[in-house]
Amino acid sequence: MSILKKTSVRITSALCLATMPLSGCGAGAVYLTPAEDAANPRCAYAMVAMPQEIGGFSQRETTAQATTAWGDPSVVVLKCGVIVQEPVSDPCVSVNGVDWILKPAEEQEQAQQSVQQATGTWDATTFGRSPAIRITFDADKISSSTLLVHLSSAVKQLPQTKACTNLSDELRLES
Repeated sequence: MSILKKTSVRITSALCLATMPLSGCGAGAVYLTPAEDAANPRCAYAMVAMPQEIGGFSQRETTAQATTAWGDPSVVVLKCGVIVQEPVSDPCVSVNGVDWILKPAEEQEQAQQSVQQATGTWDATTFGRSPAIRITFDADKISSSTLLVHLSSAVKQLPQTKACTNLSDELRLES
């Protein structure tokens, strides 16, 4: 190998090693499609406030606007700008002042039917925030409570327009 080729290989290798930390320690970008309202300027406020690590999983670069992911392979995928169809009949919980709709990811709903377990792939979607954020996560690798607590500060950057109610709240109002 000529001296010129050896020098070129060394420079290329050095450049690759130098840029690895900037690209998530060698992990490639996560290919995603953006949510329907990803261009909403409010998403930017939440996205810049996202934590760099959640439950030991590092944040990764994504290919779509208003998205992010954690873990390699991805354990958590987040999209800002989703549209929430109302009325909502799925369970709604409040974590650190943020309301979330929790349910098994669509591909698992039929398999779980009436028995809901805290394993497998789940979706958590903000309720009463504009625009909404949806998180798809692997409950076998990260608990919903850990995830939602870590994201609450960033999600609070989006304005809250309404809150979760439950059946007992509705019954008290009618009495």
